[in-house]
Amino acid sequence: MSDTALRNPVSAPQMMADALLRSVGGATALLRVTGATTDSNQAEMGIVATSFSDVVVSPVVMRRLRPPLKEGDATLWELLVSATSVTAQLSALDLASAKALFAMTLAVTVAGQDYLIESVASNEAFGQVYLYRLLLREARVQAV
Repeated sequence: MSDTALRNPVSAPQMMADALLRSVGGATALLRVTGATTDSNQAEMGIVATSFSDVVVSPVVMRRLRPPLKEGDATLWELLVSATSVTAQLSALDLASAKALFAMTLAVTVAGQDYLIESVASNEAFGQVYLYRLLLREARVQAV
């Protein structure tokens, strides 16, 4: 028996990654991004307030990496994000690449906890990204 479905064979890794993320308890993450302003001179002077918005990506799975070696070091986490979800947000925000989305992300919120992005990596199959891996550290509240 052969598969005669009219779907793109290249999207198979993306569908498998989405199914895997959902099956292991896929959650939702919020990417807090800055809004684009029309005039950078006014924004730099503080005349126009910077706008922020939360971008929802799902399914995601988060895991804790090895514990810190020294006391006081931040705990590192790895967030696995569906490339399908990121691609949908790229078209909604009219962005050219996922790199641009993650560059304008100020914080990542998962289960009410804020994290900062340390680095971003992607996994590819057949020339297309199916999963993004974000290395995160806990955001600490600093006294002013």
